[in-house]
Amino acid sequence: MDSLTPTASTKSYANDAVKLHAQGICKFYDATAALNPIELKILAGELLTLLGPSGSGKTTLLQLIAGLVKPTSGRLMIDGRDQTDLEPYKRDIGVVFQNYSLFPHLTVQENIAFPLQMRGQSDRVSATQVSNALEMVGLERFGKRFPHELSGGQQQRVALARCLVYKPSLILMDESLSALDRKLREAMQVEIKRIHRETSSTIIFVTHDQEEALALSDRICLMNNGAIEQLGTPLELYDKPKTVFAATFIGTSNVVSGQLANAAQISSDISERLIDIGGDCKKVALGQPCSIAIRPENVRIGDCGAGILNGTIIEEIYAGSETRMMVELPNGSVFTVRVPGGAQRCQLGENVSLTWDPQHVRILES
Repeated sequence: MDSLTPTASTKSYANDAVKLHAQGICKFYDATAALNPIELKILAGELLTLLGPSGSGKTTLLQLIAGLVKPTSGRLMIDGRDQTDLEPYKRDIGVVFQNYSLFPHLTVQENIAFPLQMRGQSDRVSATQVSNALEMVGLERFGKRFPHELSGGQQQRVALARCLVYKPSLILMDESLSALDRKLREAMQVEIKRIHRETSSTIIFVTHDQEEALALSDRICLMNNGAIEQLGTPLELYDKPKTVFAATFIGTSNVVSGQLANAAQISSDISERLIDIGGDCKKVALGQPCSIAIRPENVRIGDCGAGILNGTIIEEIYAGSETRMMVELPNGSVFTVRVPGGAQRCQLGENVSLTWDPQHVRILES
């Protein structure tokens, strides 16, 4: 399976309680919108990822939830209580930062115990909770070490344990894995999913990494230009993107612009023939401009003249389990095709045809 192809989630939210409700919350700096008014409900026990490019508003939203900045308008409800104007230290929220923020002069045990000491816990109770937290993140043997004696992944685990030890109502993770190399990041993703499953914590995770969002999330809140672009499970966002931005930001999509010719076809300058589409066409009126998206793994490559589109292979990128073929069409646009590893590949410069099942075509909103 492709690393960007999510699996279906079995978690149901039908009867879940709302942990956090952002009611029309927004943030403006003078006339510039860092976050436009949004409506967002985060459910108890879910791991929701705020995903988007730089400047999309995801970090601003996280700062508003943490109380680090004040909203221009709107209300923030946590567990049914209005906490819009509550000071950060009075909110039952834990934060795991990108740079870990561990105290270098304290041991791992002392770092983890610090939030308990600030809350007046006794040493005996703290020792038990610290021990449990260390076991949870797999660092039982590292309690006496100092942060500089740990790897980056181990330091990240300590930061997570320090947040989990006092059992906050809500955990915020701001680009927490971005400083790790790919292998460590993937290992930490597995650890976070395990800990989330075992603790049933409510976690809001901020990232710009689409693979990370697909791997971790119960739901993804995709943000763009200070607004929510699409909200749904990883499978929904990958398999049923609603907009061109959603289709191209999460994974790779071949986007075709054209006009709706009838209830089952569009016309486009990439082809002399009408292109069959599947799915619901009601969002687009006949004769109106529209766009469709086809994922590269759903495109089949064959002999020239036998498919929907004809083109020429101009590049191939080998990636181990797959090869990505770049096919240039007569109008100059380029289609990406994913060919599984081991399958016979075509040659550069070869003329080929492309075809796909209309049911894999997604109609995008303007």
